[in-house]
Amino acid sequence: MIREDLRNIAIIAHVDHGKTTLVDEMLKQGGVFRENQAVAERVMDSNDIERERGITILAKNTSVMYGDTKINIIDTPGHADFGGEVERVLEMVDGVLLLVDAAEGPMPQTRFVLSKALEMGHKIIIVVNKIDRPDARLDEIGDEVLELLLDLDASEEQLESPLLFCSGRSGTASLSQYEAGTDLKPLFDTIINYIEPPKGDETEPLQMLISSIDYNEYVGRIGIGRIVRGGIKVNQQVTVCDYTGSKKNYNSKIVSLLQIQGLNRVPVQDAQVGDIVWISGIDSITIGDTICDTEHPEPLPFVKISEPTVEMTFAVNDSPFAGKEGKYVTSRHLRDRLFRELLRDVSLRVEETESTDAFRVAGRGEMHLSILIENMRREGYELSVSTPRVLYKEGEDGRRLEPIERLVIDVPEGNVGSVMEKMGSRKAELVSMHPQGSRMRIEFLVPARGLFGYKSEFLTDTKGEGIMSHVFEGYEPYKGDIERRNTGSLVSFETGEAVTYGLYNAQERGQLFIPAGVPVYEGMVVGASPKTDDLVVNVCKRKHLTNTRASGSDDALRLVPPKTLSLEDCLEFLADDELLEVTPESLRIRKRVLSNTQRAKIRGNSKNQ
Repeated sequence: MIREDLRNIAIIAHVDHGKTTLVDEMLKQGGVFRENQAVAERVMDSNDIERERGITILAKNTSVMYGDTKINIIDTPGHADFGGEVERVLEMVDGVLLLVDAAEGPMPQTRFVLSKALEMGHKIIIVVNKIDRPDARLDEIGDEVLELLLDLDASEEQLESPLLFCSGRSGTASLSQYEAGTDLKPLFDTIINYIEPPKGDETEPLQMLISSIDYNEYVGRIGIGRIVRGGIKVNQQVTVCDYTGSKKNYNSKIVSLLQIQGLNRVPVQDAQVGDIVWISGIDSITIGDTICDTEHPEPLPFVKISEPTVEMTFAVNDSPFAGKEGKYVTSRHLRDRLFRELLRDVSLRVEETESTDAFRVAGRGEMHLSILIENMRREGYELSVSTPRVLYKEGEDGRRLEPIERLVIDVPEGNVGSVMEKMGSRKAELVSMHPQGSRMRIEFLVPARGLFGYKSEFLTDTKGEGIMSHVFEGYEPYKGDIERRNTGSLVSFETGEAVTYGLYNAQERGQLFIPAGVPVYEGMVVGASPKTDDLVVNVCKRKHLTNTRASGSDDALRLVPPKTLSLEDCLEFLADDELLEVTPESLRIRKRVLSNTQRAKIRGNSKNQ
């Protein structure tokens, strides 16, 4: 059976190359919205954090009708840390639209997602997006994409992939860079003509691979996947197998069956080969499971998800301010929430530690883990997290291997020197360097731990004009010690409230993180010191009142505005002997050992040894 009335495609690209904006226009021109309907920009980015940050975090499904053909579209994340989402959903499609920015060209994540699509043998449609940018390089982009395809050992058919030129914001596409398009008809036509329709035998026993999981309070766990063989009906009895072949649920019943139409999930009574459906009624269903016919339980192979490279320790908050701002504060709450996240995120790992109050959480990068922390604090959780650490491996010869990232940096020519100097101290290896107009694009292979804390330094060095992005490359032998941080911390001397007089005296020692009126406790980090050693400062110190007044002594004390740290900034700043206290209302950096005298003793003992 060939489903000529259906196409399943995914849109893949590097972060910020315009996937979600292009999907907006495809939905508009596919007739999903009424003509007078008010539609938000980036309608697929429904999550609060996605809308705030302007990035896609979770892969999402939609569909449009083009003539008599239904096109299922999956919008995928572009950030490397959410590559697990991309790897999973590629199982559900027959082809991909590869978006490449008309100015930036192929970037690290472009290489990563394209290599996964090529491995699966998917057909590729190359879309050069943002052709209306003033700095677009339309003559060169095609060659750069071809070089990338050759580099990734694409087949002859994949090298002959069609090339389109689009403006996602304007909603236009054309087959030639010299002709301005008027609508997205050329793109829709190319999808219909080039991407193969789903194939499968509808008379054979049912096989459906679960590629994604959703949750609803009313119906429980919802499995999302594509029917590979046979058909499925509401109230049908099925057997669930995991990808190892063992049977999990012998007789389960499909309670509800949904398909996507536009942006809405619509109940249906049955579905056939090639359809992407939502099913509920099976409590223990998880990603990688196969829904099978009860008489023929045959599991499907599941794509191997790349391993995590970074880990952090999530623990119960034990600071003096613990329990004041959060709703969920116990180890039981923390454990339940982390293991619940595992059901939805296949690229995350959670392990219990010797302590019942702490858990090791491993992910694809700092961004991956920081989004989890941000979601948890918005849900009312209170916790403390440690410094990010890379995960090492042992090689066949017994040597220690560490994760290496491919880093692409795009900076003005005048900033190349400072970038080279910083990369040298981080054990980076220069791969390539070539000019692009007045800017320079430099590519490095750098240890993952060498990038911790670098982003804020990089933006300072390039006066905010630099662009950097990186993606996991592989494991290589340990490169040697790298200094994590060349600044110290300003640590609060006592518990109390920060006052202007104390802050005024402390600001001479370094950059402050807090304004006046903020409660502090002993051992809490209130700023950064330019020296490598920590300094203890008393920000609660008040001016002693006297009965004499000197000239000018009552003039207002001028405070330098404090530096407000985001969650990512806090994680970058953390030293090995520090923790980040995360609550729904506050982010506080603190020392593991809060007592100033105890820390001094520990420091003295380590020097004597």
